[in-house]
Amino acid sequence: MKKKTNIKWIIEIILISVTMSVVFSLTSSEILDGAGYIVAFVLLAAFIALGVVFDIIGVAVTCAVETPFHAMAAHKERGAREALKLLRRAERVSSICNDVVGDISGIISGATAATIAGNLTRDMGLNGIVTSLLVTGLVSGLTIGGKAVGKSVAINNDTQIVFMVGKLMALFPQKKKK
Repeated sequence: MKKKTNIKWIIEIILISVTMSVVFSLTSSEILDGAGYIVAFVLLAAFIALGVVFDIIGVAVTCAVETPFHAMAAHKERGAREALKLLRRAERVSSICNDVVGDISGIISGATAATIAGNLTRDMGLNGIVTSLLVTGLVSGLTIGGKAVGKSVAINNDTQIVFMVGKLMALFPQKKKK
């Protein structure tokens, strides 16, 4: 049986993506404006790390099974119910973590890298092409390498990762829908 396309979900994910992209881009621009190289590289590392961490969460949610969380929820362990919610919405959680946050982080880290390369070229009189190649190569390597390691971590520790995210979610209780 074919699943029906959920137009509402598609519209929601587009709006979430646009909003997050604008917020990340604005934040990056504001921080980079007049910032030194240390701040710029810290911001760049933060965007790369954000993409890797959310990729780990997205993979863990798609790999984990509900069974251990049922037992934890029965024992009233904080975060178990939230973990079950994540697993029951694995397709959406994975889409948000891997595609929305992961892709936006990649795009913003690329733009940040381009800004850093441009500033290095301007301020230090370096060759623009070489500087750009080195900075973007470094960013690509760190992002791809981080995600490769992260996937292995996520697959081998899926239950612990989902439970940790569930515990984090439990710190921010949501209102119950009627």
